[in-house]
Amino acid sequence: MNHTTLGNLKVSRIGLGTMGMSSYYTGAGSDDAESVRTIRRAVDLGVTLIDTAEVYGPYVNEELVGRALAGRRDEVVLATKFGQVSHADAGGGVYVLDSSPANLRAAVEGSLKRLGTDHIDLYYQHRVDPGTPIEDVAGTVAELVREGKVLHFGLSEAGPDTIRRAHAVHPVTAVQSSYSLWNREVEERVLPALRELGIGFVPYSPLGHGFLTGTLRSPEQFDEGDWRRTSPRFQGENFRRNLALADEVRALADEAGATPAQVALAWLLAKDEHIVPIPGTKRVARVEENTAADTVQLTADQLAKLDSLPPAAGSDESDKARQLIER
Repeated sequence: MNHTTLGNLKVSRIGLGTMGMSSYYTGAGSDDAESVRTIRRAVDLGVTLIDTAEVYGPYVNEELVGRALAGRRDEVVLATKFGQVSHADAGGGVYVLDSSPANLRAAVEGSLKRLGTDHIDLYYQHRVDPGTPIEDVAGTVAELVREGKVLHFGLSEAGPDTIRRAHAVHPVTAVQSSYSLWNREVEERVLPALRELGIGFVPYSPLGHGFLTGTLRSPEQFDEGDWRRTSPRFQGENFRRNLALADEVRALADEAGATPAQVALAWLLAKDEHIVPIPGTKRVARVEENTAADTVQLTADQLAKLDSLPPAAGSDESDKARQLIER
């Protein structure tokens, strides 16, 4: 596995997202033993960036990651997130934006315990909290860095202005946002700002929530608890139009001697040296496939074909969720 840097943090060129092991997707939480094997296999293959969050579950995904990394903690860069769970005695709860200093300190203690570690390598604000100035967030994280509980500061789905303000208080190592062949909004303003500031970028959902793997052919493949059943991008005519996009990726993958997932990841890797996608999976075979994308070399013509693909039809987020995303 090749390596690169996010800011001054050295990581593998491809990471592992663990959210789907515990929540949101079809089959989540149904086989923790396989999920643990998947995390451990990723580490065997040289993956060092492992990504989780307190809200996944909530909490159970951090516990799962902690169990999987027992005895191997020093081999990985462990990333988790705060700010979408409020730990207040009254008015708290899941999906309550709260990045206040008191809540941040409560969150980090819980994450450290669940992960079975004394420090978090990369600690992201999960979504920007309009009720807490980003300067206060960055300042609190800076205190945690001085205390040794956190090593690096990250932001998720933050826009250029927020990134600059945070970075002025404490260096931002990485920004994490959705980015893939079918979701390119960050290219206009976010990525140029990151290059200017020397901040790394971590695309989540680099495989389009599974669509770009070419394995999804019908919404009926999703169980009742799968959030994609309510996503406009996975419904009706949008789904049918997006199948054509996935089929074009598959055709190019056949030409390149790779899988569609590997092509989608290789396209991201070719965009910038300091882009580190974190494809999610709960299966050993898939993590083996995804990490092998590090060896796929696409030609200039192939990259141009991928660049020219039309955007996906329909939003992949609800209106409420999109309100929490800055661009």
